[in-house]
Amino acid sequence: MDELLTPIMDEESPRLLQTISEHGGYAYVGMAAQAAADIRAAEAARDLAWEQLHSGPWHSVLPVWRDAYSMACLHGAKYHYRNGEFKEALRVLDMGVLMGGPVLRKDLDSAIETLSLKAREGENERFGEREANRLVSEEFNTAKALQVLPNRSLSCKLVVKRSALSLEGFLSEYFLSGSPVIITDCMAHWPARTNWNDLDYLKRVAGDRTVPVELKCFTGW
Repeated sequence: MDELLTPIMDEESPRLLQTISEHGGYAYVGMAAQAAADIRAAEAARDLAWEQLHSGPWHSVLPVWRDAYSMACLHGAKYHYRNGEFKEALRVLDMGVLMGGPVLRKDLDSAIETLSLKAREGENERFGEREANRLVSEEFNTAKALQVLPNRSLSCKLVVKRSALSLEGFLSEYFLSGSPVIITDCMAHWPARTNWNDLDYLKRVAGDRTVPVELKCFTGW
């Protein structure tokens, strides 16, 4: 297994660790020194940074602790990557993006891109051909639909189909007279009609990602 590259962290680590030490983060520095080879140390460093991030109002948190959190996330992700645990590595990196600082952001973004490609390769092998990845079948089972329709629901006069009927045409030809009509192809140009029915597309743009969710005045994950 190749290594997850983190060139900025490799270059900036000495300076960041020195700054963290100057702000009393001796325990974090001790854990970070072992984090490259020990997942427990990486997780401990991340927990220490997490505590600092929640030690007061967000605006009062020292920026270096956000970068410290990013660093710990990168160490953890590299461990999971080496062990082929791509989904867990992505989850850790997403938290680094959401809660971390700007210094190591490019490393986080680059690692996420690499892991997303790896995760997609694994999913494609699991699900097989593209056509098998559709969420909704293109086929419509008329017999099955008739079983769930109310009695006599199809006993009215013939309902015509009109392709891409304009608003003016609908109002003048059907709405004013109260005649039913089935309008087709009005959404044929919508990208979501095909993209959102394609597992490959959804995994490519979202996949196993962690996103923030806001509920009124509370923000959580």
